[in-house]
Formats: sequence, structure tokens, C-alpha cells
Amino acid sequence: MAFPISAALLDYCVLAIIARKDEYGYSITQRLQSVMNISESTLYPVLRRLQQAHFLETYDQPFQGRNRRYYRVTNKGIKQLSIFAKEWEEHKQMVDYLVRTEEGGDEHDEG
Repeated sequence: MAFPISAALLDYCVLAIIARKDEYGYSITQRLQSVMNISESTLYPVLRRLQQAHFLETYDQPFQGRNRRYYRVTNKGIKQLSIFAKEWEEHKQMVDYLVRTEEGGDEHDEG
């Protein structure tokens, strides 16, 4: 993808994934990798940042003889997810408007 992925966009995507259902790190990475180029080593600092902001909390579950750490969104995280969704929608609309205007030549036709 030609466009860089900002920390805020990554936070939004991770919160959105976990808000649907509690997830563990590898599963989150797989979901992200289905739509963007991201490594597992990129994800864990994001998860730590979201935990430190109290948007996520963790719990462990036994899985095949070991513990698997799951992440769940807190109430504060749900509120932040709503803020991200609103800001993302506004951002998309502004970019779409700019691109459509420039492609159509409506506003700046030097013709």
C-alpha cells in the first residue's frame, strides 16, 4: 500500500477488531495482515499503548497446555473507538471531496 499507516489508524483498527470479540495477539495480527502490511512485532507496542491508555485489558486462558493472553476493550476503549470512528469518517469525507474535486476539475480548471 502506498499510504503509510499512522499510529492512530492502527489503534482504531485494533480497537475495532477487539471490540467485536476478545482476541489474542496472533489472531489480531492475522486479521490486520488480511488488509495491511503489518508484522507481529509492530502489533505488541500498539497493544501495550492501548493498555496504558486504559482502552484495553487482558486476561489469560489456558490453550493446549499454555496460557494465551486475550485482550478486551474497556468502557473507556469503547468511547475512544467511537471518537476514532467519527474522526475517520470526517477524514475520509475530506479526502474523497478533495480527490473528486481535483479529478473532475470542478474548482480549479485552468482551461
